[in-house]
Amino acid sequence: MAGHGTEEHPHGADRLCEAGDRVYSRAVRRGRVPRRDAETVPCLLELALLHPDPDDMDWLVPTSPQEVMTRLLRGVYDEVSASQRRMGSAVAAFEWYAGLGRQVPLAPAATEGAAIRVLDGLSRIQAAMDEATDACTTEVLTVQPGGIRREHELSEGLHRALALRGRGVRMRDLYTHVARHGQGLLNYLELMGDAVEARTLDEVIDRLILFDRTVAFIPANADRTMALELRHPALVEYLVTVFERLWRLAIPLSAKLPDTGIEGISHREQSIAALLAEGHQDAVIAERLGISVRTCRAHIARLSETLGAASRTQLGVRIAQVGLDGPPRSAASLSFPDRGSPSVR
Repeated sequence: MAGHGTEEHPHGADRLCEAGDRVYSRAVRRGRVPRRDAETVPCLLELALLHPDPDDMDWLVPTSPQEVMTRLLRGVYDEVSASQRRMGSAVAAFEWYAGLGRQVPLAPAATEGAAIRVLDGLSRIQAAMDEATDACTTEVLTVQPGGIRREHELSEGLHRALALRGRGVRMRDLYTHVARHGQGLLNYLELMGDAVEARTLDEVIDRLILFDRTVAFIPANADRTMALELRHPALVEYLVTVFERLWRLAIPLSAKLPDTGIEGISHREQSIAALLAEGHQDAVIAERLGISVRTCRAHIARLSETLGAASRTQLGVRIAQVGLDGPPRSAASLSFPDRGSPSVR
């Protein structure tokens, strides 16, 4: 659709087509317009003049005329000698739109556009991430959920990571313990050297990227084709606090995972046991720990065998009896139920 819209609307933000002019003017006057109104003018979304309302995705809110003008002039000033005439037309056009906005106050969602911005589409997410990378000078904090990191996932952000390293920016990354087994991640960390510090947890929150503690990116839908760019100081500070608390609980990638103190039960199986005790289904456990459902069930089968449980119900009781449903206890204090007995005592 993007390509089709570009062919029908071959113009920039400073010289809108007639249809785009009507819809954008209406959006500025009213504060927002229904998404269906923009279906015939994809140029407004392509040029980021309209973007989804964070409170209701069926509506679109306008980027303020002043912000659009600033964006245009940023590029214009880079080529002053060749772009003076275009600069004048851009200023004139968006001063008129700004006048429309003064007639009727914009809706709250529109005025908060700079603090919470919906990025619709992978290309727009990529562009925003690149812009934040270019502006970053000190620190990047990331949470990377899921299991073993695939090579293409790591290579997608490699150019940004190398650019940051070149400017002396420090990076801290949080992964699940499962990610330790991926050679791609180990290669990436070796390439980045001491610019990146990585730690792992049994489970982490959804993806989070923080630049200089001033801007954050989080997913806005399940398939991650939409994202939220957050610049509101209170929201960003909250997310930084979440990251720092997880970081203190996490284990450095250079350190080994702690022993469970229970013969025959691995650290991962201990984590699975704790989630089983909470009543979670296999698929939920697998997602939270970053493993496949098949792998999860194989671990559950080994847990059952080790603890002498003949059923899932009995397994839950055995988990509680040996203390796998809470903080680990020392091996000396553990007593296993009689595996020969078909009943629980």
